[in-house]
Amino acid sequence: MNTAKGTVLVSGASIAGPAVAFWLRRHGFAVTVVEKAHGPRGGGYPIDVRGTALEVVRRMGILPRLREAHIETRSLTFLDAEGREVTSVHPQAVVGGVEGSDVEVRRGDLAEILYGATRDDVEYVFGDSIETLAEHENGVDVTFRGGTRRGFDLVVGADGLHSRTRELIFGSEHKFHRYLGYCFAGFTMPNEFGLSREGVVWNTPGRGAALYAVKGSDKVHGFLVAARPEPPRELLRDPEAQRDLVASTFAGDGWEIPVMIAALREADDLFFDTVSQIHLPRWSQGRIGLVGDAAYAPSFLTGQGTSLALVGAYMLARSLSVHRDHADAFAAYEGETRPFAELNQAQVGVGDAALFPVTAEALAQRTKQLRGLGTAAPETGRPAHTALVLPS
Repeated sequence: MNTAKGTVLVSGASIAGPAVAFWLRRHGFAVTVVEKAHGPRGGGYPIDVRGTALEVVRRMGILPRLREAHIETRSLTFLDAEGREVTSVHPQAVVGGVEGSDVEVRRGDLAEILYGATRDDVEYVFGDSIETLAEHENGVDVTFRGGTRRGFDLVVGADGLHSRTRELIFGSEHKFHRYLGYCFAGFTMPNEFGLSREGVVWNTPGRGAALYAVKGSDKVHGFLVAARPEPPRELLRDPEAQRDLVASTFAGDGWEIPVMIAALREADDLFFDTVSQIHLPRWSQGRIGLVGDAAYAPSFLTGQGTSLALVGAYMLARSLSVHRDHADAFAAYEGETRPFAELNQAQVGVGDAALFPVTAEALAQRTKQLRGLGTAAPETGRPAHTALVLPS
């Protein structure tokens, strides 16, 4: 393997990790990706690639494959607490996307495509993770959970909202964690609702539920979202307690909520977390840098987590290839990318953030706004999505 530019350890093999590995390898680095899961993670909820990120995947050569995997959700129907239809709108009108340009795929499909594009010339180590990092003048000594010790020139944390890499260099997550007032549970369940290429969103003040049916699947993606004044941090490692919390929060609710709670109890792919953002004073320290949710998680309310991860991966790898000194490279990456990340984090107050109002008044206002959107797709996307022009 060509190591002309040096060796890089990337922590995390979801989206940002394989994407930054792709570009680092393209620029002549030898790359190792470590992932605590025992293989690429399949499944997962639908995610969007839009704006500047579309140019990233085009340059990677994977846009045709993403278009093949495109879900093409055609309508989003909103219901009241009794399950009565309030209005039906075009999905892109809510998220600020562009019909015929943006790509919506299952998260696992994108992860698999990225893995396929990198596995032949990137070393993947599954079933392990970083335990300690010790930086010195010439590199970083890494101890892995499995006991192995190795040295690398640089380390990149692409390990998500609850990044272990970030914790090792900057300390406890709570200092950088901006809780947005909700927790959510996502899971798949049998499609017994007759849904096809559409989403249905149910609301009552402070609680929301959604069913998303993607083409060619006999399952639907279920979401249950609830407002909570404090984040339930103590539950983040306890799936049974998560199920109990969600069940008790939605107890007594109508529509298909009881069916969803029963499916939640049985789901083997439950994903529970807080709706949160990460705001860091800087994205690197010494020879260790962060990318994607580990550095600037925007939350799913913006719909921009995946796109930010892809753009950030491109910008970081490019900076490391252009600047011989890693400190200069990390500084340039942050200087060029931070305004774009922060602009998209600010989208939390637009569109999707209004999908789950906490008060009856806010819910009525949201319904009024939705009825004004109509069923046609918007012709242009939000300026924030294309605010960064990719350098060559």
